[in-house]
Amino acid sequence: MMQETTAPGGEILISLAGAFDAFAAWQIRGRLVDLPRGVNVVLDFSAVEEFFDLGVAVMAHGLAETSRAHVVMRGLHEQQHRLFRYFGVEIDDAIGGSGQHAP
Repeated sequence: MMQETTAPGGEILISLAGAFDAFAAWQIRGRLVDLPRGVNVVLDFSAVEEFFDLGVAVMAHGLAETSRAHVVMRGLHEQQHRLFRYFGVEIDDAIGGSGQHAP
């Protein structure tokens, strides 16, 4: 399940719940492509109960291709951190573990 809200400052929060699989990743990729250049997006994975590696791979590839939005991810577990790094999505440790910046 995916829920999107927009903050007063224009930041978009996309909250995910349930399973994060390839289908969910493709939905998010499609949404990111539709956003205006430079918009700030927070992908919140904190309610995701099950991660599928293929979903992480699809999302990482999409983040590498999409430079339109500034994306921050939060709520990931260490295994997902590692997988995103393997796929070339840099983790910004300056956030102190609360989120990750995607290129």
